[in-house]
Amino acid sequence: MSAERGRGRILPTAPGFRVTRVELFYDLVFVFAFLNVTNVLSETLSGRSLLAGLVLLLLLWWCWVSFAALGNVVRTDQGVMPLVGAVTVAALFVLTLAMPAAFADRPAQRQSGPPAAVLFACCYLVIRAAQVLVFLSRSSHRGRTAVRLGLPPLISVALILATAALPESPRQTWATWLPLALWLAALCIEYTSGGLAPSAGLTVVSAAHWAERYALILLIALGESIISLGLGPKLSAGLPATWPVIVASVLGVTIIAALWWLYFDSLAPALEQRLHRTRDVRARAALARDAYAYLHLPLITGIILFALGLKRYLAVISHPRGDPWREHAAALDNRVLFAGLVIYVSGLLALGVRATHRISAVPTAVVVAMAVGLPWAGRLPAVAALAILAVASVSVVLLGLRSSDPWRSRVRRTALDEQVAAEQEQSEWRRHHL
Repeated sequence: MSAERGRGRILPTAPGFRVTRVELFYDLVFVFAFLNVTNVLSETLSGRSLLAGLVLLLLLWWCWVSFAALGNVVRTDQGVMPLVGAVTVAALFVLTLAMPAAFADRPAQRQSGPPAAVLFACCYLVIRAAQVLVFLSRSSHRGRTAVRLGLPPLISVALILATAALPESPRQTWATWLPLALWLAALCIEYTSGGLAPSAGLTVVSAAHWAERYALILLIALGESIISLGLGPKLSAGLPATWPVIVASVLGVTIIAALWWLYFDSLAPALEQRLHRTRDVRARAALARDAYAYLHLPLITGIILFALGLKRYLAVISHPRGDPWREHAAALDNRVLFAGLVIYVSGLLALGVRATHRISAVPTAVVVAMAVGLPWAGRLPAVAALAILAVASVSVVLLGLRSSDPWRSRVRRTALDEQVAAEQEQSEWRRHHL
C-alpha cells in the first residue's frame, strides 16, 4: 500500500492532456537562456565564439526537449512534480549564468566561485538526473531505461568536467579547440542517445500536448528575437529613435512576423494532425522525435542566429561612423543574419517532407536565392539588406495566401472544427459541474 501511495505522488497524463501553467513557468527561464546566448555572442562574435554558442544552445535545447517529454508522461502540476520543477528551474538559471564563461574560464580570470565549466556540468547533471529519475519511476523496465536514459548524461557531464581539468596553455592551438571538441562530443552523445527513445519505451501520450509545447517554445524564441531587436548592443534599451533605426526596426519586426506566419498558418496544425493520426506507439514516438525534437531545432537555431544578426545590424545603424543609411555591417554579421533565415526556412521544408510529404516550391526557391546571395550581402548597406529580406519573407507569405491550395484549406478547416468541438465540450462540462 505504501508503495502504491508513493507512486501516486507522480500522476500520469491522459491522451487529451494539454500544457500546464507550470510548464510555461519553466519556459520563462529558457527565455533568459536564449537571450543570454544572443547577448553574449553579440558582444564577442567570432567564428569560435559562434560555434561555442551553438553548442551551448543545442545543450539547452536538449534540456528543454527532456522537459517537454517529461510533461507529456506525468502531470507536472500535481504531486511532487512542482517541487521537482522548481529545483530544476533553479539549476537551469545557474547554468545560464555560467554559460558566458563556460568555454573560456580560467583560474586567473575568476574572482570567486567554482570554474564555469564545473558549475555548468553540475547544474546540467541536476537537470538531467531529475528528468531521468521521474522517467524511471513510471517505467516498467527500469534497468533498460536507466541504462539508455541515464548513461548518456553521465558521460556528457564527465566530458564537460574534463574541460575544466585541462592545463592552461594560452599560446597552444590545441588548448583553444580541445575543450570545444569535448563539448561537441558530449553534445553528440546526448543527441545520438535521443535516437533510441522509441526503443527505450518512451511514448507520446498526448499528441495535443506535444505539439503545443513545441509551438509555444517556438513562439518564445520569436519573442526573444523581438526583445533582442529592442535592446541595444548590451542589455539596455539604448537604441536612439532615429529614422534609420525606426525603418530597420520595422523591417526586422516584419521579417519576424513572416517567420511566425510560415510556421503557424498551416504547418503547425498539419504536424499536430499527423501526430494524432499516427496510432502505432513506436511510429508516433519516432515521428515526435524526428519532426519535433530534431527538426524543430533548426527553427530555434535559425531564429536565434537571425536575432543575433539583427542585434548586430541595429548596433551598426544606431551608432554609425558616417551616413547611417549607407552603413555596412561586418561580414560575419551578414552571414549570421542571412544564415539564420536560410536555416529556419530549410527547417520548415524538412518538416514538411518528414510529416506531410510535401515540398513547397516557393520557400525552396527563396532558400536557394538567399544561399546564393549570401556572399553578396556584405556589399549592401545594412538597411538595404534588411529591406531585401523583408520583401522576400513577405512575398513567400503572400504567395502562399494567393495560391488555391486545397491542402492548406483542409488543414485549417480541420483545426477550426477541432477547436470549436473542444470549446463546446468544455462548455457542456462546465454547465453540469460548475
